[in-house]
Amino acid sequence: MPEASPSLLDSVRHALVVHAHPDDEALAGGALLRELHDRGARVTLVTCTRGELGEIVAGVLPEDTPVAELAAVRERELRGSLDALGIDEHRWLGTAPARAAGLEPREYRDSGMRWLRPGLAGPADETDLRALSVAPVEEVIGDLAAVIAHDTPDLVISYDATGGYGHPDHVRAREASLAAARAAGVRFAELVEQSERGLAAEIGDLEWFELEQHRAAVVAALRSHRTQLTVDDDGAGLVHSGGQRQDVHLAIGLREVVA
Repeated sequence: MPEASPSLLDSVRHALVVHAHPDDEALAGGALLRELHDRGARVTLVTCTRGELGEIVAGVLPEDTPVAELAAVRERELRGSLDALGIDEHRWLGTAPARAAGLEPREYRDSGMRWLRPGLAGPADETDLRALSVAPVEEVIGDLAAVIAHDTPDLVISYDATGGYGHPDHVRAREASLAAARAAGVRFAELVEQSERGLAAEIGDLEWFELEQHRAAVVAALRSHRTQLTVDDDGAGLVHSGGQRQDVHLAIGLREVVA
C-alpha cells in the first residue's frame, strides 16, 4: 500500500493566521483552523480591523447603529468564533504584541469596498485615512513583524495575491504578512478557495483539504457572526448581509509561497 504524501501541516507546531475582518477567519478557511487545532498545533489569529463598514443583517441591530458600537459588537461576535474554531490566541493588529516597538497603539479601520462585478471587489469610492489599505505598508509590515517575533510561529497563513476576492484590506493583509514572514525567515502559505481550485491546481504545489468533519465547528463559528450572515438551519448554506447566498465551505487549498 503506497504511503500517504506528506502534508504541509505535518511539521506545523504553531500557525499564525492573518485575516482582515471579523468573520473572515470562519468564512475563509475556518475548517483549516479547526484542523490545525485538532492536529495539536497552536493557532494564533491576527485580525487587522473591526469590520466597521460591514453591512448588517436586517433586524439584528438598529439601522442607525453607530460605527463604534458596531465595532464593539463585532469584537464580541469574534470571541464566539475563536472558541468554536479552537484558536488559542487572538491579536488585534496595531495593539501589542501586534504593534511595532516605539509606536503608540492604533486601530486600523475597515477600508470598505465596492463590487466591480459579481465575486470581485475593489476599493470604495471614499476611504477613511485611518483605514488599513491606506496606512503606510511599512507600518503594517512592522506590526506583523512584531507579532511574529513575539509568537514565533513556524508558519504564517493569509490570503492569495488577490485577497481572495479583491477586497483592499485582504490584499494589504496578504502583502504585509508575506513581507513580514519573509523578513523573519518564516514559511508563508496562501489560502486557495474553492472557486480558484482549478486554476490554482494548474500552477502547481497546491494541497487540497476536504474537511467535512469540521462542519459543526465552522457552522458554530459562522453563527457567532450574527450581524454579518445567517446560516441555514441545516448548516449547508448561508446568506450574507448583502443578500449573497453561498454554501458553507469546508474544502480549502493551501500553497506555500517560496519565491
